[in-house]
Amino acid sequence: MACIEARGLRKAFGTTIALDGVNLRVEEGRILGIVGPNGAGKSTALHTILGLTPYQGELKVLGRDPWTERDLLMRDVAFIADVALLPRWMRVSQVIEYVAGVHPRFDGAKAESFLAKTAIRRASKVRELSKGMVAQLHLALVMAIDATLLVLDEPTLGLDILVRKQFYDSLLNDYFDRSRTIVVTTHQIDEIQDVLTDFVFINGGRIVLESSMEAFESRYLEVMVNPENVAAARAFRPIHERPVFGRSILLFDSADRGQLAALGEVRTPSIADLFVAVMGHEAGEAKEHLHE
Repeated sequence: MACIEARGLRKAFGTTIALDGVNLRVEEGRILGIVGPNGAGKSTALHTILGLTPYQGELKVLGRDPWTERDLLMRDVAFIADVALLPRWMRVSQVIEYVAGVHPRFDGAKAESFLAKTAIRRASKVRELSKGMVAQLHLALVMAIDATLLVLDEPTLGLDILVRKQFYDSLLNDYFDRSRTIVVTTHQIDEIQDVLTDFVFINGGRIVLESSMEAFESRYLEVMVNPENVAAARAFRPIHERPVFGRSILLFDSADRGQLAALGEVRTPSIADLFVAVMGHEAGEAKEHLHE
């Protein structure tokens, strides 16, 4: 069964089209990354899924309409935004008591056990915690909610790399159990590449690429070639090319791995490299339309 199913999802703010006919299906038990530049429609997509904004088109989340059945839906959904909204004057112990009072599926003992693995003290006020600790506290609260769907909007924005890594390690090892579904938007795609089961690229309110990690790894490849082999490699029609230390890295979609291996070093690209290639292609097509 699909956890999220959208057809022709559209959202406009005045003359700005934030979502432009988005079709998306997310199966249960998957971890989906939504990747896109600023203003691409990532947050708007999440806000429609969470029932925070009305929309046009069809959308079902856990079988419900998020705009008209939001109260029911929120019993099964947990959400972390990019800005931690915890009151800064509260003590950690009070935050736990507060969440226990407002969310029927919150397990305070579970939150306490997650926090026991951190340096966060129950007596500390939120304002005394570092950014990384606030993120850890937020994650501990969310992981203690027995939710079917977890939505993360740029959850590690502004945090240092060690804290970001700890955050995703906790998410995978302490929370994800293959029956829950996680949707995450991020700019820092490289560090969650190993976490994802699926990803979509969104730009200008449209999904420009969607793939499972399995399909991505079998479909795309990169070849690093010396200058004398560049012309031969270009004959296989790369979708992107970039220079590195006097050599060229060419990225291919559905090319013959065996033939390309004769021209240079073949490897699977990163999602970030594919993102640059696809967005560059999109920009090129947009320029062509402008000149027509």
